[in-house]
Amino acid sequence: MGQLFYRNLILNLKNMTTDEVLSKSKEGFQKALEHLKEEYKRLQVGRASTALVDNIMVEMYGVLQPMKALANLAILDAKSLSIQPWDKKALVPIEKAIANSGLGLNPINNGISLIINIPPLTEERRADIAKHVKSLEEEARISVRNVRQEAVTAFKKMKDGKEITEDDYFDAEKRLQEGVEAMNKQIEEAAKAKAADVMTL
Repeated sequence: MGQLFYRNLILNLKNMTTDEVLSKSKEGFQKALEHLKEEYKRLQVGRASTALVDNIMVEMYGVLQPMKALANLAILDAKSLSIQPWDKKALVPIEKAIANSGLGLNPINNGISLIINIPPLTEERRADIAKHVKSLEEEARISVRNVRQEAVTAFKKMKDGKEITEDDYFDAEKRLQEGVEAMNKQIEEAAKAKAADVMTL
């Protein structure tokens, strides 16, 4: 799900000024960070939370929809969740989506709802989650790099088309790089916080 989001994070930077391109790039960076934080919320860290599953995409009626649009999600206790679809036909597609989510959750289908028991957080599971935290961090960084590349390409076109001077080009690129570095720092901080959370629970 993460990779698909990042691949679709493409900006349309045609016919813009350097300031507009920089502003649009910052929006792209921010979206990458927000998506990373959402993905971190979904990571299973030994306690029940509807955030683990609410945005898992489920194929229903030939359309992908987030879990929260198809079912009532509830925390039963610290270690278990209940997912009750509004349409019973959604039970199996929801069960399948959870099994394929990579979260290591095994729902129990009782014919009315799905019960998810959160497995205990073993050392091995912690290590797996920590690795996933790292790979999500890397995906977010790649997304920021892609947005940067798109902006640089837009600046080059402006320079080649004599819309901006060489100095304008270097100034815009410098400001863009400052934005990249600031965002990468925030991505790193989010990843460190999540890794610490996983290892101390």
